[in-house]
Amino acid sequence: MVDVVLMQGFAGLMWLLSMALIVFSGFALIDAATRREDAYRAADKQTKPFWLIILGLAFVVNLIFPILSLLPIIGLIAIIVYMVDVRPALRGLPGGGRRTRGSSSDGPYGPYNGR
Repeated sequence: MVDVVLMQGFAGLMWLLSMALIVFSGFALIDAATRREDAYRAADKQTKPFWLIILGLAFVVNLIFPILSLLPIIGLIAIIVYMVDVRPALRGLPGGGRRTRGSSSDGPYGPYNGR
């Protein structure tokens, strides 16, 4: 009886950890997708397609494999590297590395006021 309760508790904990890892990897993938391509080069990190592929694979692996196998752990390492190293470098750039909408009068060097 006690064994059954412990196993159910462990299974519940593993399910919660798996869901947390899926949400974490999804957040990292969406964050990487919303950053500008040139921001990755300006921050001297790998390219945007590189990070999208790595984080996308980590997300898919977390959906398919259980948390106790090796592949989700490798994916978690990649996600942690992105969140701890790449994301702060991108956020440190002007505009946070995100796409910004300028006005229709913006030129290549800033707003054009007709002067």
